[in-house]
Amino acid sequence: MSFLLFYQNDSEYIVTLIVMNLKTLDQIDKGFKVGLFSVGLNTYWDQYDGLRQRLESNNAIIHGQLNAVGADVVNIGIVDSIEKALDAGHYFRQQDVDILFLHLGTYALSATVLPIVRRCKTPVIVLNLSSDLAIDYERFNRLPNRTAMTGEWLANCQSCTAPEIANVFSRCGIPFRQVTGVLSEERVWTEIHDWMEASRVAHGMEHNRLGIMGHYYSGMLDIYTDLTLQSSVFGTQFEMLEVDELSALRREVDAVKIPERIREISEMFDVEPSCTPGELEGVARTSIALDSLVAQHQLGSLAYYYKGSGIAENYESISSIIVGTSLLTARGVPVAGELEVKNAQAMKILDLFRIGGSFTEFYANDYADDVVLMGHDGPGHLAIAEGKPKLRPLNNYHGKVGRGLSIEMSVKHGPVTLLAVTEADHGKLKFVVAEAESVPGPILEIGNTNSRYRFSIGARGFLEKWTEAGTAHHCAIGIGHHAARLAKLASLLGIECMQVC
Repeated sequence: MSFLLFYQNDSEYIVTLIVMNLKTLDQIDKGFKVGLFSVGLNTYWDQYDGLRQRLESNNAIIHGQLNAVGADVVNIGIVDSIEKALDAGHYFRQQDVDILFLHLGTYALSATVLPIVRRCKTPVIVLNLSSDLAIDYERFNRLPNRTAMTGEWLANCQSCTAPEIANVFSRCGIPFRQVTGVLSEERVWTEIHDWMEASRVAHGMEHNRLGIMGHYYSGMLDIYTDLTLQSSVFGTQFEMLEVDELSALRREVDAVKIPERIREISEMFDVEPSCTPGELEGVARTSIALDSLVAQHQLGSLAYYYKGSGIAENYESISSIIVGTSLLTARGVPVAGELEVKNAQAMKILDLFRIGGSFTEFYANDYADDVVLMGHDGPGHLAIAEGKPKLRPLNNYHGKVGRGLSIEMSVKHGPVTLLAVTEADHGKLKFVVAEAESVPGPILEIGNTNSRYRFSIGARGFLEKWTEAGTAHHCAIGIGHHAARLAKLASLLGIECMQVC
């Protein structure tokens, strides 16, 4: 068995991954590469002793910081001529880097930058980073001669070349982002690491295979989506599946494996005594079959819905699916019910950011406490639960065919982020994001996931702004405040990101 556990400590989230024979975060990250180069002007090296060495030292500092967070860094050092730029562009393209960091070492010709970025064709982040907060003017003005002074000035004139490069990028239609500040500033490295994380998530989405099993819930017009558009923006590969395949796999499950899976379920959940042995055996069998389905099709996420009527085996598969899909979600294979592909994408994004991503919709408003109750039936992200999730039997699944065991849990108390992947007008996708707090208090004990969320603009303000954003009625929720990272991901994907609060 395998699952993710998230612990909150001083606003940092530590992830423990227990590996199973499914896609893990390490496998998803495999192949993610970061490109790095610094720019300067070769004419300077013979004129000013030590200038190149200082730039190389700064390049090494940046390389070390990128390496420190586990990135596979492709660093070609200093590019100081057009000839080197042409070679560098080919090399970065051969290395298939996902994001390119351009460090402005000193003044450099824009002609030494453009060939690299044009050939590489990957998002570029311009690092306009000074060595110090300010030049030591007193020491500077005591230097022995004007040549030494100019060399010292050139070691600090990173911003000189920024407008030139920006102008050329703009005229060539090349989007770029900037990080401006001082090499030693924590804020600078937080922003750089956020760009790396956003790029890593974009890489993960591009290499994700999303299974689609069953059909849409009839009449939910807001959840229907254009799969080609999803592939165009995220690079997602879609695998069309039949519920019949899950039923066949369920039929073939080795009975010897079922008691072990029941034991694992008992460890993961607070199992209500009214859950019968037959029900536990059924959900264990379906969970094992789901693992096989995911492994056979190399799925990284799944969206499903099936009315379940007419064929007894399919009815059993769907009515016993919630536990298995929740376990998958906790192990990095998010599952969205009601065939909500857009929300499966949102859940996957949050999971790749290692912050969870639980399937959510609006439940009720508590204006007395100024909170919104939100949750969903079906799969929950067990790894971000507050306490041990409960396993409870339901006599019926509201609005759906069937009955069986269901998950009741709340999202961990503390900061949370809501993400909706929304199909807007004119055939475009956008993110709608809100930051909130998951707060303790009474919930609806109806065998579903549900939590209480407090928003900085109040329940009424949030409900109006979120609805006006055209989000559809589902979203994903992860732990921590991560709107800034989601905005960076949207920027890399070339889509809008609207932050409600």
